[in-house]
Amino acid sequence: MSLSSDEYKKMGEAAVPKTKSARNLAGAFIIGGGICVLGQFLLNFYLKIGLSTPVASTSCSITLIGISAVLTGFGIYDKIAKFGGGGTLVPITGFANAVVSPAMEFKTEGFVLGLGVKIFSIAGPVIVYGVLASVVYGFVLWILKII
Repeated sequence: MSLSSDEYKKMGEAAVPKTKSARNLAGAFIIGGGICVLGQFLLNFYLKIGLSTPVASTSCSITLIGISAVLTGFGIYDKIAKFGGGGTLVPITGFANAVVSPAMEFKTEGFVLGLGVKIFSIAGPVIVYGVLASVVYGFVLWILKII
């Protein structure tokens, strides 16, 4: 027996689980907002202990990267991401997670062929296209300054 395309489409739609948009948005808001609040707290803390603004900003970023990497290493970041979804993609913590996750997955293959090869498998394209975009933007800015 052959199914018509409409019948096949209805079967497919019935098999797909329904998304819980309100719950997903709330989780992303809570987790993403929490990461941002933590970042602001760290920045204020570093400024309060006397660091200059550029040093405090850098220290805040390094701290967030470190926390994200450690939580990924212990498998906690994945649980947070399961609840927070897109909220965990706040650039600095999401990037740290993207670097550490493949490294943890392939660590049994050794430092060179496992960790060294796989560590940038997800984050590598982000780095490449980020650098490429910055070169293009810099070139355009340079041309605009000449004109």
